[in-house]
Amino acid sequence: MAVKTEKDLSDNARSLWLKAITAIELRNHPYAISLIQAVLKEAPEFLDGRKQLRRAEVASSKGKKSFLSGLSGLSSLKTSGSVKKDPHAAMEQAEKSMETDPYNPQANHLLKDAAIAAGYPEVAAFALETIVEGNPKDTKALHELGEYYYVHEEFDKAVDIFKRAVEVNPADLIAIKREKDSSARTTMKKGGWETADSYRDVMKDKEMAVSLEQQNRVVMSGDMIDQQLVELHARAEKEEKNVDVARKIATLYEQKGDLDTAIQWYAWADELGNHIDPQLARKVSDLQMKILDQCITGREEYINAAPDDPMTPQYRAELEDLKKQRAEALISEARKRVDRNPTDLQLRYELGEQLLRAGQASDAIPELQKARNNPNVRLRAMNLLGQCYTQKNMLDLAVKQFTDASKEILVMDALKKDVLYRLGLVYEKMGKAKESLDCMKEIYDVDYNYEDVAKRVEGSYSSGGDDAVAAAASK
Repeated sequence: MAVKTEKDLSDNARSLWLKAITAIELRNHPYAISLIQAVLKEAPEFLDGRKQLRRAEVASSKGKKSFLSGLSGLSSLKTSGSVKKDPHAAMEQAEKSMETDPYNPQANHLLKDAAIAAGYPEVAAFALETIVEGNPKDTKALHELGEYYYVHEEFDKAVDIFKRAVEVNPADLIAIKREKDSSARTTMKKGGWETADSYRDVMKDKEMAVSLEQQNRVVMSGDMIDQQLVELHARAEKEEKNVDVARKIATLYEQKGDLDTAIQWYAWADELGNHIDPQLARKVSDLQMKILDQCITGREEYINAAPDDPMTPQYRAELEDLKKQRAEALISEARKRVDRNPTDLQLRYELGEQLLRAGQASDAIPELQKARNNPNVRLRAMNLLGQCYTQKNMLDLAVKQFTDASKEILVMDALKKDVLYRLGLVYEKMGKAKESLDCMKEIYDVDYNYEDVAKRVEGSYSSGGDDAVAAAASK
């Protein structure tokens, strides 16, 4: 029986599935678990659903193991022979038991047996894979999974599993032999010796394989990343103080999209390196911010797509809280960098920028005043200082900053346009219509489409004078 994909689901199941994916992105794992279980009840052969379910369960349980969860129910099912009589019910019972203990071997073995009885070999393999994921050094589980792959002629996967068993126990002669057997069968299968009509067909396939291999060296596939992670984790256990290995593992998890794990490894690499490399600390904060941004985007999309959904008010509250967390995190990280390198004026600028964005103009001013002494950020710092003074209604000081910055910027680039536009708005607040219009005209002369300068400038002519500036702005 073929594995079902998302397109094979019924309309109702697909709707639940899409809601579950959104819930996972929003880290609402309990809700996602209940939704996917409902989908699997209707479509037990939906393998992607089981994989996402397990991911949600692992995230929800934080990897903690519950040795009592559902054991009595599982035992009764196994002993009563219910697996063969009603394999689907047994699969549901196994999944229910894994809500709080996704790596439970007994529950996963029940899922495997029930999946085999129901005719879902891929689901059975996934159950064994989950056991191995939960305990990577369990050689008995590795052997069972390796043999399962071998019997089902997935020889390349069998090679990988038996190789891992040998890494755990180099004296495992059975695993060594099975790895060689699997490797030989892989070569025969990939080389086409079992089915090729001629020597030329085999050579053609080999040339294609070389071509694909060269391509993979440029763009690393998911399988290649997983293989490298297996090898690097083994190295990390032997070379516990190796910063380079920890960094490589972190980079691979980042490429894989597992940002939580990547953060842990970057932080570990930073600690191993005694916090000497500032790029490692920055990586940690950048990925933490990326996760926050994903959560914010997910909630915004959900609110826009389903404004009347019962969960929307909760997501609105969470969205505001996440935005506040983001602003606080950016300021906190910027402060840490300044504390570590108090003479770095670039970092002073970054701190001032984050403080201004958070509406803390008074705290931003001293940082930006110091940052002006760095020629690389001087003009941008002056622009932000002008914004700080504007926010505090210190308009004469704002005019000075914007005017000085504008004079020092010799080319009409994006920064000069921003400075002139803000200067024009300040003049407008001060009731200086002519000075305000002069700023807008200077921008208009090079960029007709910038903000609303066209409306302001053209409005001043059609209305017969500078007094039209305020009217144009209010339209």
